[in-house]
Amino acid sequence: MKTIITALLVLVALVGRAESFAQVLHYDRPADYFEEALVIGNGTMGGIVYGGTSCDRISLNDITLWTGEPSNINIYSPDAHQTIPAIREALRKGDYRRADSLQRDVQGHFSQNYQPLGQLTIEYLDTAEAVTGYRRWLDIGDATAHTAYDRGAYHYETEYFATYPDSGMVIRITTDNPRGIRGRFSLSCQLRHSCSIQGKGTLVMDGYAGYTSLPSYYAAKEKFAYDSHRGIHFRTKVLVSASNVRSEGNAVVVDGAKEVTLFIADATSFNGYDKDPVKQGRPYQQLADARLQHLASCSFEVLRSRHVADYQQLFNRVELSLGDGCGVKGAGRPTDVQLREYVDENRFNPELEVLYFQYGRYLLISCSRTPNVPANLQGLWNESILPPWSCNYTSNINVEENYWPAETAALPEMHESLLTFLKELQGSGALTAKAYYGVNRGWCLAHNTDIWAMTCPVGLHTGDPMWANWNMGGTWLSTHIWEHYTFSLDRDFLHEYYPILKGAAEFCLGWLLSTKEMGIDGPEYLITAPATSPENSFVTPDGYHGRTCFGGFADMAMIRECLTDARNAAQELGIDKDFVVEADKALARLLPYKIGYKGNLQEWFYDWEDEDPHHRHQSHLFGVFPGHHLDDGVNTKAAIHRAASRTLELKGDQTTGWSTGWRVNLYARLHDAKNAYHIYRKLLSYVSPDGYHGLDARRGGGTYPNLLDAHSPFQIDGNFGGCAGVVEMLMQSDYRVGKKTSLPDIELLPALPDNWKDGEVTGLRARGGITVNMVWRNKTVTGLTLFAQQSCKVTLTMNGEQKVVKLKAGENVILH
Repeated sequence: MKTIITALLVLVALVGRAESFAQVLHYDRPADYFEEALVIGNGTMGGIVYGGTSCDRISLNDITLWTGEPSNINIYSPDAHQTIPAIREALRKGDYRRADSLQRDVQGHFSQNYQPLGQLTIEYLDTAEAVTGYRRWLDIGDATAHTAYDRGAYHYETEYFATYPDSGMVIRITTDNPRGIRGRFSLSCQLRHSCSIQGKGTLVMDGYAGYTSLPSYYAAKEKFAYDSHRGIHFRTKVLVSASNVRSEGNAVVVDGAKEVTLFIADATSFNGYDKDPVKQGRPYQQLADARLQHLASCSFEVLRSRHVADYQQLFNRVELSLGDGCGVKGAGRPTDVQLREYVDENRFNPELEVLYFQYGRYLLISCSRTPNVPANLQGLWNESILPPWSCNYTSNINVEENYWPAETAALPEMHESLLTFLKELQGSGALTAKAYYGVNRGWCLAHNTDIWAMTCPVGLHTGDPMWANWNMGGTWLSTHIWEHYTFSLDRDFLHEYYPILKGAAEFCLGWLLSTKEMGIDGPEYLITAPATSPENSFVTPDGYHGRTCFGGFADMAMIRECLTDARNAAQELGIDKDFVVEADKALARLLPYKIGYKGNLQEWFYDWEDEDPHHRHQSHLFGVFPGHHLDDGVNTKAAIHRAASRTLELKGDQTTGWSTGWRVNLYARLHDAKNAYHIYRKLLSYVSPDGYHGLDARRGGGTYPNLLDAHSPFQIDGNFGGCAGVVEMLMQSDYRVGKKTSLPDIELLPALPDNWKDGEVTGLRARGGITVNMVWRNKTVTGLTLFAQQSCKVTLTMNGEQKVVKLKAGENVILH
């Protein structure tokens, strides 16, 4: 009977959530694999919760724990720029093979690896009786994870959360068993470390990461170099608070307690990208000690209350409902089952669709609250010392996609981790511009970066140019500065960050050259040479599969956006008139888009075939999304839209998770509601855990059982791309800079799917500092409230009509 009551109580709680807003991931068994586990985080410290009944594992992470130390970017290729003229000459002659070969001379060292902090293991000592009524859930409404089950006649519950205001993690285990909880608690780590017991109830783990490392895919026997006097050091402490506690070796044993509370704190010696983590590092041991002492001085209830209040003031800004759906039935089935049925049975499940959207917001709050340290490829959660692609910051789409929902989904504070990081990239980026490209103005960033703000192209002279030599990372990332401004209208911010945006634009101005200089007949335009299109290859008429070219349209799109943003920023601030003139002249001379013989938007200067027609990258569509320029002076917006749509049609719908997330946004910007929703559903395709190899294993891009994005393997960017895509289907906005005044544009329901014909949303943010709340019925907006930070006129498109609405600062304007 107790088992039935427990299950019903959990179900009632979940159904109550589902009737308002889908906010709970829930499962009927413990996690066996990472891709089934539940993730929690406070923006710096993360936990991966498995919820076992005989042995519970909580993998720990700290977003500042990386291999490496400050490095001189000129160590490997100080004279790389001297090769650029030879590459250009090879391109003039059409010798693409030689150009590819020479590109390897323009490569430096790899980024460092993001490292796991360790694992907390809870071994339960009374496991003879059977477990029934098991439930495991993550409530993203208050950022708490839970397990609940009965063992024999008695009930057990565990609650987990990571607190931002109190800098740590808290776990509470309770039971009504009169014998209490009997368990063994220990810490372990894959890095160099030592464990000890402080007093009789505190686990202490001290360790350090390698002072340098190589990526998993680089052919080297030794991937790490360790030295106890170098690299980032860390301390992790766990206080096991309960009655009947004793130490046993390097573990703490609880021998009969109705309640056990674990307080977990950590700190690393990382003190900035340019500080030696040993000689100039933070006093990490004292910090960890102080954090644990603070946690232990507070009750569980106080810590939980502060955690929930802090989290909800961010999360509760946006609420979304997509009409009637599965109701109680939908909420009652485990999330992984719903995910399978969503595609297998073509089941309409608006609660799951909303849950995925809100989960993206939960993840961003949980992994991006550390100044100067953005969310990485896996956000915050990584269990491997050699994670895929080093779990670094990949700047040819991935780190940018992490922040697409930050502004529109009302989490601008989370964006600050990335924006402050740009300040650190600027310095080394200026050195890279000179050393690798011979550009003596501005700054740039290549394909990868890490916590040490490296900016050089990677590869160690062996990397494939299709990914190693791309140099538009700073060009793309800097556009986030203008994006943040258009939502916040914070002139102090724009004035502070303008030099970074201008510097990225100046690199572009110094890197561009004319088609005439490249020996190309016809109208004279500005292009880049050498150029690559991220991770893609072309096929020349003579059958060569090449990477290096000139005038690639990914470069052109990003440069056009960067120059426009920098010019607009200068104009908005009323400064740098000479730069505005220079940028305008360059914009007028940029190579315009070309439309290929298939009706597609060309990716290459010549109308070449792609090596892979269904390639995951669609970088040359940057101007459609996340960019905003759709009229290049030669082609009309309509023509570019048609060509971009044709490009996506040719690519098909089978791709990786992050690419699927990007395509949701692209189709939404193209006002293609049918395909935007179709691709959103593809994003929610069930993918099996990587370690599962049963006959029913499913691979490819999509979503794992715990709703994390499957690239595969796991990358978090698809979660954020999908989250942003929902907003783009519901609302789009722009910010037009004029000579006298700047005007925001807002379009409501621009790509609304038929399945979402009824719904309501509150808290979306539009450019121009405007908050949007709306209700729609039968695909028609029936209620709208706009709130503006500053007085303005907004051009509003609603229900097929366009009107100009005057908004006063701090006042709600209600329209019907």
